[in-house]
Amino acid sequence: MGAPEAYVERYLVAEIAAIGGRAMKFTSPGTSGVPDRVVMAPGAHTLFVELKRPGGRPRPLQVVTIEAMRESGADVRVIDTREGVDDLVRELRREGGAANGDD
Repeated sequence: MGAPEAYVERYLVAEIAAIGGRAMKFTSPGTSGVPDRVVMAPGAHTLFVELKRPGGRPRPLQVVTIEAMRESGADVRVIDTREGVDDLVRELRREGGAANGDD
């Protein structure tokens, strides 16, 4: 059951690295329900990504935490497919330009 989510997560890490960014594991001791990764992309764009297996949805506590983060101004995404990762990478390339410049 965990393999599909891990597959999407590995893909995110690789694709963000390919544009010169980082997708680091995110934990917040004492706070449950935080997103899985913090993504730093070229152009100084930082966002949080909650990864799910295809078709998966955030748990109720995750929904509350994500909404609170968004209300505080954080950019938080929920991604459950490789296509979702591809969409995010295209968006980040448009906003900040890729490190390799092959846009």
